[in-house]
Amino acid sequence: MNPDETMVNAYRPGTPLPPEAQALIDRRTRLLGPAYRLFYETPVHFVRAKGAWLYDAQGAVYLDCYNNVASLGHAHPHVLAATAKQAETYASHTRYLNDTVLDCAEKLLSHFPPDLSQVMFTCTGSEANDLALRICFAATQGTGIVVTENAYHGVTHLMAGASPSLGRGVDLGPHVRLVPAPRDAASFAADVTAAFADLQRHGIKPAALLVDTIFSSDGVIPGAFLGPAVQATHAAGALFIADEVQPGFGRTGAHWWGFQTHAITPDIVTMGKPMGNGYPVAGLVARPEVLAPFGAKARYFNTFGGNAVACATAMAVIEVIEAEDLLTNATRIGAIMAQGLRSLTHEALGQTRQSGLFLGVDILQDGHPSATKAARLVNLLREARVLISATGPRGHVLKIRPPLILTEAQADQFLSATEQALRLL
Repeated sequence: MNPDETMVNAYRPGTPLPPEAQALIDRRTRLLGPAYRLFYETPVHFVRAKGAWLYDAQGAVYLDCYNNVASLGHAHPHVLAATAKQAETYASHTRYLNDTVLDCAEKLLSHFPPDLSQVMFTCTGSEANDLALRICFAATQGTGIVVTENAYHGVTHLMAGASPSLGRGVDLGPHVRLVPAPRDAASFAADVTAAFADLQRHGIKPAALLVDTIFSSDGVIPGAFLGPAVQATHAAGALFIADEVQPGFGRTGAHWWGFQTHAITPDIVTMGKPMGNGYPVAGLVARPEVLAPFGAKARYFNTFGGNAVACATAMAVIEVIEAEDLLTNATRIGAIMAQGLRSLTHEALGQTRQSGLFLGVDILQDGHPSATKAARLVNLLREARVLISATGPRGHVLKIRPPLILTEAQADQFLSATEQALRLL
């Protein structure tokens, strides 16, 4: 979940709700405080989930076309069995020798280019990105960071300062520079070059270019345009971090990782959300020469990052993706969804962008981006018991990101519900 999305299609206090729903919201506000947000004008109270289905407190069934945390589908039996077996056998951290941790590292690295050969485990994608920047600071002796204009990379203090999608209420770090989301390879590289030059003019040594390789918070922008920007990053003495928290683990269909679409090998790759299919496990993979300066100066330890249960769970996730050939499924079902969306005719529908089971659709009013119409469409789909979200700097891009196990029948259900919702828009 990205914070910018909760502002686009969120519940707003004062919305008339059934008494039992309002009571639950009031209780939540009293216990959790004011910082949390809820999806949808009428929030949903879920009590269980299985596969791509979610069940509310009244037993109604919803199709999940958004949740990338349970990317293999909710409650996948193979993953649950691996978690439970390891939990009842042994659970501790990486200060003790344990085969499961190393087996997981080897399994994970088997899906990376040979130059990316060392793993560090964390609990969340935010932690992974935070650690990646610390590694870059040590390797470059710089602190300058370049990210895109509506990026989201995490909620630690360091990462919140490099996540402009959190909004104007969260200050950017003083060593952070923003560049527009890519339009093409040449202009993006030029923007990155200019951003690093601006850092240097202000006495800040460059350290890293950090991007989500499908630019999901910038509006879902698939393509193959990062090569020149990575060259510009290295020319500035900085390192390139590929944030794969959203596009990774087969989401884009053709590849395990979004950076592979761009035909590049990053210096560091960060992972999160789908790595444990709901269990908190994340991490990064890096070139050994990039890790060496950090490791020479600092000890790294994480009480739960890389514990045996987390690693058994992550290994099971990889096994499912392999055994069920989910990259092929993501490619096939994603193409069906994209073709179906492009076949719909409605004045509010703009461009559909798609890579595997990651789709972004521009929503327009009078030919211009419309966050209002996008939010309305998201809520109409929620009323039809199909869940998606909206994203992008203007809040006008539908963000569609179903579990990788989505079937053709479920894709058809999504398309049918979208067609009906458009009639009411």
